[in-house]
Amino acid sequence: MLDNKLSDLLRHSVAESGFTEALTFSLCSRDDVSTKLRQPLKNEEVVHIGNPKTLDFQIARTTLLPGLLKTVQANRKMPLPLKLFEISDVVLRTGTTDVGAKNERRMCALNYNKTPGFETVHGLLDRVMQLLEVPPAPTKESLDGYRLSGIEDPTFQPGRCAEIIACGKVIGKLGVLHPETVTKFELTCPCAAMELNIEPFL
Repeated sequence: MLDNKLSDLLRHSVAESGFTEALTFSLCSRDDVSTKLRQPLKNEEVVHIGNPKTLDFQIARTTLLPGLLKTVQANRKMPLPLKLFEISDVVLRTGTTDVGAKNERRMCALNYNKTPGFETVHGLLDRVMQLLEVPPAPTKESLDGYRLSGIEDPTFQPGRCAEIIACGKVIGKLGVLHPETVTKFELTCPCAAMELNIEPFL
């Protein structure tokens, strides 16, 4: 129950920061987590549905980002900026449980506007870390606190993506989405997003 209590506290604070909560489907299509995000489909991580009734519900989601991008797609006529977040579970395959899969509680947020608004998403990350009582890391080598480390990820623009590292472990990513990623969700404006695993803080 601790995860629900923490999730509720985070929801309240993120909403106060000007973001609107979305609740999206736990199932999605294979394309949602691979082709549309410009990523290979990692079958070793994905839980497939045995007899899907529709192409939209082929697998259990491994990331919250496609659901939020689809929500933006459905609300394109709303005034900008669209600042959305979701705190929910993703499902990952694992050999460490009886059922062969585990839930992982994550938080995802995005800013869709005429400019990407990377600083908006970065500011939200700083606020969330403040709430979780994780200070900024004093140095790059420090195992205390959190910091960002630049990486290349096909979902994001080259040179505009970073890993979120907290207490020496990678817990998520943030950056500006690649124009092709945005286009594949039928969107036209730039978008900055972040996703992090909040389970280490439970």
